[in-house]
Amino acid sequence: MKKLLLATLLLAFTAPAFCQTDKDDVKKAINTLFDGMRKGDSTMLLSVFHKDMVLQSAANKKDGSAVLITEKPGDFVKQVGTPHKEIYDERITWGDIKIDGALASVWTPYKFYLGTAFSHCGVNFFQLMKTAAGWKIIYIVDTRRKDNCPE
Repeated sequence: MKKLLLATLLLAFTAPAFCQTDKDDVKKAINTLFDGMRKGDSTMLLSVFHKDMVLQSAANKKDGSAVLITEKPGDFVKQVGTPHKEIYDERITWGDIKIDGALASVWTPYKFYLGTAFSHCGVNFFQLMKTAAGWKIIYIVDTRRKDNCPE
């Protein structure tokens, strides 16, 4: 009886360490993106990008009007992977994560630094899809500004 109780307690306390949720896997994919940016490693980026990923920014022109900018993911991957002097350091905070089946939606406020110098801030909005190879980023849209940044 003692062995059964001990085994049950051991299982109860160690099982959570081995249980990874979809939210954890979604966070891991997004963290891999930012780790790849910091390392200048295009292979890391590609490991979490879906082959048909879309990359956009909602920005304001100098006159204040809104514009949607679409970037080719390949150009972004090339930019990150090309040697550059300063580290691309995007620091996020986790906002809302929603998952329904194979679709995840994630909101992450961020601050972006070139090396140690603050560049801009905003919000990333990610869409991910669960594939046989794991969660892949299928869409990113962000905002960018230099003021009214989160603390």
